[in-house]
Order: sequence, then structure tokens, then C-alpha cells
Amino acid sequence: MDATLLTQMVIGALLGLSVYLPLRCGQLSLATPGFYAIGGTLAALLSTRVNALGGSDPLYPIGSVLLEMTLAGLLCGVLASGIGAVVLRLRGVYLAIATIALVEILRVATLNQDALGGAVGIFGIPQPFANPEGYAVFALVLLALVCWLCERLERNRLGLAMAAIRDDELAAACQGIDTERTKLVAFVLSAVVAGLTGVISAHFLNSWNARLGSFDASITTLAFVVFGGSRTWAGPVLGGLVLTALPELLRPIGDLRLIVFGLVILAGPLLLPQGLINPALLGWLKGLLPKPPCTTASGEGQR
Repeated sequence: MDATLLTQMVIGALLGLSVYLPLRCGQLSLATPGFYAIGGTLAALLSTRVNALGGSDPLYPIGSVLLEMTLAGLLCGVLASGIGAVVLRLRGVYLAIATIALVEILRVATLNQDALGGAVGIFGIPQPFANPEGYAVFALVLLALVCWLCERLERNRLGLAMAAIRDDELAAACQGIDTERTKLVAFVLSAVVAGLTGVISAHFLNSWNARLGSFDASITTLAFVVFGGSRTWAGPVLGGLVLTALPELLRPIGDLRLIVFGLVILAGPLLLPQGLINPALLGWLKGLLPKPPCTTASGEGQR
């Protein structure tokens, strides 16, 4: 597989996971492109305007990329904490509208600030890798780490609280779960993942423009989760990988690829309302696993 396409697929999977985290609490947040744009803009500004980070070196230092990711994660986390405390009081479609408005506010504000690149954007972002394979490996490592954290999240107390809120928020609150805090944590984690992804994407694309974080991107990232499934972290990963690769794989058929791509997105929710990875599939896969042997106290005395 082409390393450039693989990197794009992994970035799509990471953005899908960013959308998935609030959905695990039943919160339809479409703010992912906004925090993605913040991470990308921060990386573009630091790498091109702070000479001490090594922007003039033949290869941009990996340590500087990690520093950008750390700062982007902190900035997105702090902003998400403040924004989430307000917008997470909304529910359903009202929350979706509020987060779409947030994305558009960030986009328009960036487009009108020359210091942030304005309408032209920021070009000549230094490259930390000499070939696309380096980006693919780096992005895969980040994806593996986020998937591992999501897997742990689904099994620990916080993840179970998120699932309880998704199923019935009132019942979860009656059982003593701090629903406001839990939803805010999910929103902050989502913002951090999006910000980290933006840093990688900025260097990978070699340029950055505020239009990369737009309403269109909100719908695309939501499609990753709807198509792949929102009941487990594997669904957004699969949806992001498939829907990112599909337009490129269909390129040989020309403009018809857009029609085919649209039909896939339309048919997916119709045929599989809960996504490709759904509870029925998970139950079937669980049934295929070997069951541990059953031992009884009476059996221990048999000879």
C-alpha cells in the first residue's frame, strides 16, 4: 500500500476516534475539526517562526514535533475544558449546532488573522521525515497508543460511566455518577486527540490553511463513526480507514467515484444502522472465542 495513502487513512482513523469519545457519553459533538485546526495551526506557526526548534535543519527534529504535540494537547485540553463547561449543557441536535458554530468561529477568526496565515495559509512547514514511510510509522504509533487508551477506557470505571450516561443519563445520575464531569472528560479527551492529529497533519501536508477545519470536515468525521459503528473504538477506526481510502481507490473510474462514494455512505446506515462493527457482530465474535474450562468443587474429588 502507498505510504502516503496509509498516512491519510490513519489520520482519518484518529479523527474518527476523536468524534467517538463524546459519542460514548451520548454527546453528538462536531467540534473535532476545530481542535484539529488548532493543533495544525500551532504546529505550522512554531515550526516556521521559532528558529530554535530547528526549522532550518535538513530534517525537522522529532523532539520538536513531540514538543508541538505536547503544547497542542495542552492548549486543546484547556480550551475544551472551558468550552465544554458551557456547551455540554446542551443535548442532541442543539449540542451539534453549538459545536458546528464553534468550528466556524475558529475558521473565520483564523482566516481574518494574518498572523495565523490568513486566507493564504502557512507554507513551507519543515519535514521531520525524508519519505512518506516515516509519517506512516509515526502516525501508526500514535493510532496504536490512542486505540490502547480507548480499549482501557472501555473497561475501567470512567468508560463504564460513559456507557451508562449514553444508555440513560438520568438513571446514571441516580446511581451517583457525576454526569457533567464525565461528559467534560470525554470532550477534553476528544479535543486532545484532534489536536495531536492536527500537528502530524500539518507537517505531512507541508502547508496549513484554516479551511482544513470546516463544517465539511465535521460531516466527514461524523461519517467515519456512523459508517464504522460507535459502540466500540474499533468502529471509528475501521470507518476512518475505509472512507479515507475509498475515494483514492475509486480514482480510476473518474468522476463516478463521487457517486459510488456517496452511495456507500448512504447504504451503510440503511443496511447496518449500528455500523459495520455492531453489537451483533461483537456477540458473534465473542461466541467464537474458546470458553475457559468449568471446574467445580465436586469435580476435584473425582478420580
